[in-house]
Amino acid sequence: MKCLYYVSPELESTSQVSDDLHDVGIDDFFVHVIAKDESGLKRRHIHSANYLETLDVVRDGFLGAALGLFAGVVGCVLLDQFGPFANIPWFVFVALCAVATLFGAWEGGLIGVEKENRKLARFHDDIEAGKFLILIYARKDQEAAVRHMMKTRHTEAEFAGADSHFVNPFSAVQRRRRATGDRVRAVQGD
Repeated sequence: MKCLYYVSPELESTSQVSDDLHDVGIDDFFVHVIAKDESGLKRRHIHSANYLETLDVVRDGFLGAALGLFAGVVGCVLLDQFGPFANIPWFVFVALCAVATLFGAWEGGLIGVEKENRKLARFHDDIEAGKFLILIYARKDQEAAVRHMMKTRHTEAEFAGADSHFVNPFSAVQRRRRATGDRVRAVQGD
């Protein structure tokens, strides 16, 4: 499954994109929109993005768990080497590692709640300017149809990138490269 990113300039266009995606076979569950003001989305019955998509909870939770596991293993090694207590059963070491890992995941998640998702950082200015970021989750067999539909019916919506799957916290968004010559000619009106 891929996540396709499109930036739409207005709510009416975003609503029409959502309706046209139904014709291609994409359900509402696989279309999420990120906007500065979500009240318009709710009035039009467009699904807004959830916290896992807009915040860095998952990524920072994984990083916190990894750091917690590392701290737990180091703590167990130190506890075993310096042996301040008598014989310690193996399950105490396992429990110590598990508690440290869970604590790290919890702390990482709390840190992630405060941060915008790093994949969305490059879209921050567009969203603050009132544009709409459309996240379309499409299977491989649907991707070509979605791209064709967006290219032919919604030229106002700009393709902004693709990702293997949005929830993978460590993947990077593949950005669309523009030819600078085409962009200059478009600005000059040639």
